[in-house]
Parts: sequence; structure tokens; C-alpha cells
Amino acid sequence: MFTGIIESTAVVKELILNGSNRTFWLHSPISSELKVDQSVSHNGICLTVEEVIGSTHRVTAIEETLQKTNADSWKTGHLVNLERCLRLNDRIDGHLVQGHVDTTGICINKKDKGGSWEFEFEFPKKFADLIIEKGSICINGISLTVFNVKKKSLKVAVIPYTFEHTNIKHVEADDIVNFEFDLVGKYLLRRLSLKAK
Repeated sequence: MFTGIIESTAVVKELILNGSNRTFWLHSPISSELKVDQSVSHNGICLTVEEVIGSTHRVTAIEETLQKTNADSWKTGHLVNLERCLRLNDRIDGHLVQGHVDTTGICINKKDKGGSWEFEFEFPKKFADLIIEKGSICINGISLTVFNVKKKSLKVAVIPYTFEHTNIKHVEADDIVNFEFDLVGKYLLRRLSLKAK
């Protein structure tokens, strides 16, 4: 479980194709503190640390993950957002995030608002019920508040700190990002759908 508050970014140093899987070696300021078998959010994807050598660590994304996320587009030099799992005695500064990406979205607009940045994303219409005005969403692992919600698009505003300390500063029009919708909303929608049957 995560909160969507990014701890660090990592640079993809090496990509290894292994059958239908992709293994990544990443370099970051927190890699040396990670432990084998630890769950770490990489752009909002919960991946297991397989090996740590100095300031680099290794993770593998399997075919299922590659089909549902933007991990299949990561190349050497790609910047990835990192967050270690939540400790139960910590404050939850963002919102509850599982690290299970629901779908990808496409950036359709990015605006410099002279003190903040506004992003507009398009997403598959079938997920519209999971997004509410001023609700929470996790984009590339970042907990953000949505506004101007439509049937297939939403906007988020990004403060300078988040812009400078995550990879969202590199997101441009037509780029693909990972979406995880609010956990509470998913449970409520499931409950309502079962009641309707």
C-alpha cells in the first residue's frame, strides 16, 4: 500500500528482455536502502525488488504488467517515480494507493499557469464512473486531485514542488501515463453493481 507521495526518481540504467518480461536496473538516491523482496512503487506500479547493488536495484515487469501500464515504453535514461510502501504509523499525506494500475491515460494538453502547471488527460470512457470532481487519482504514482471531469477526460493541477521532484515535468502531449483510480470508489462501484443484479 502506498500514498502517492513520491520519495525519489530513478533513472533506468539497463533494460533486459527476458521472454515476455522486461527486467530493469534503476539508479536512485534510495536504491541502496532497498531490500530484496520489498515492494516499491515505480510510476505507480508495485514491483518487487529482486537485487540491490550499490545505488542501483533490479525489478521485473511481467507481460500482464506491460500490457496494462506504460512500463513497456521505458528505455535507458527514462525517469521513473519511486515510493516505498506505507508504514502504518505514518501520516497519509496523499491517498490510499495499491500500486495496481487500472489503465493508461494520454496527455492531451499541458499548460504553464505561471506558478503551477495544468495537465489534461484522456482515458477510456468505461472508467468514467471511478472519477469524481475534486476526487483523488494516482498518475505515474503521484497522488493528485482531479477537476473539470468529463466522460473521457480530466484535468489536474501540479504545484512547483511536485513538478520539480517527479517525472511529471517531462510529460508532454501524446505521452502515456499510468492511472490508478481511488480504491474507495472502486469498492463502492462494485457494491452497487452487485446490488443491481
